[in-house]
Amino acid sequence: MTERPPGGTAGPSQDLLTALHAAHAGRLHRYVLRLTGDGPLTQDVVQETLLRAWRRPEVMAREEDAVRAWLYTVARNLVVDEMRSARRSRELPTDRPPEHPQADRSQAVLDAWLVADALSSLSAEHRAVVVGAYYRGRSAQELAAELDIPSGTVKSRLHYALRAMRLALQEKGVSP
Repeated sequence: MTERPPGGTAGPSQDLLTALHAAHAGRLHRYVLRLTGDGPLTQDVVQETLLRAWRRPEVMAREEDAVRAWLYTVARNLVVDEMRSARRSRELPTDRPPEHPQADRSQAVLDAWLVADALSSLSAEHRAVVVGAYYRGRSAQELAAELDIPSGTVKSRLHYALRAMRLALQEKGVSP
């Protein structure tokens, strides 16, 4: 069966194409691999080079040395074109998969910002009990010992501090 290159003109026979591949593909592959150092790119360049030879039957009608020189020149030009391409300078191959998507944390950051702003509006005494109880995980008794005040006072300050924070947050448009 006769293969035809794109464009409708009669092309070389399948036997001739197979012979071209058998005679030149191995050495051409090694040559391009030395130029690129990239296995997949090498395969693409060799395939494109042989495809271009297949599309130009007059090349395959030349003497063996002339065909080889033409193939090596085309392969080298393809490698140079690839190295100069914008895609090559902007795309970096990697063996690692892309990072896993992370949930959007912008709302949590904004909430923390609002809480920090509401905390700063409290008095030092109220802020000390809220930070001690909620951020440091201290009990009312531990806070009483640290602050040298009765535990009832700690509970009272915590109650009024949370109420003041709630009002401060409501003033900023945060609904309960």
